[in-house]
Amino acid sequence: MLNASYRIVANRQDAEDIVQDCFIKAFQKIHQIKEEVTLGAWLKRIVINASLDCVRKNKNESWLEETSILETKPEEEEKDSYTDVSVQKIKACMNLLKEKYRIILNLYMIEDYSHKEISEMLEMNESTVRNQYRRGKNQLIQLIKTN
Repeated sequence: MLNASYRIVANRQDAEDIVQDCFIKAFQKIHQIKEEVTLGAWLKRIVINASLDCVRKNKNESWLEETSILETKPEEEEKDSYTDVSVQKIKACMNLLKEKYRIILNLYMIEDYSHKEISEMLEMNESTVRNQYRRGKNQLIQLIKTN
């Protein structure tokens, strides 16, 4: 939970505070959990939503309301192999990305949310999320190649 929050807020202390607050909230509302949802998935969703709220509150940037949407093609499979790239290098390059790209890439690639789920969380159009994901992924690849 701490890693999921940290990847979104990019501040260890904020992530620790968020996780602690979420555990308190979860225990207060544990009676609301549905039978078909696992406790871990339920708690993870609370942590991610709280992390996104923190980003919105602290940054108050206009990227959440971005209106420029490009036509997107279905994602093509990657043909390049980056097996020689270390995890540390990928993390470092991810942290160099703009916040909007970093958050979407983390939610999609690491937390395994769909574009539709991310669009609902960030209150954006799904096509905007897909576009931001594609741009962020391309920038990440360029950063990995150049660093």
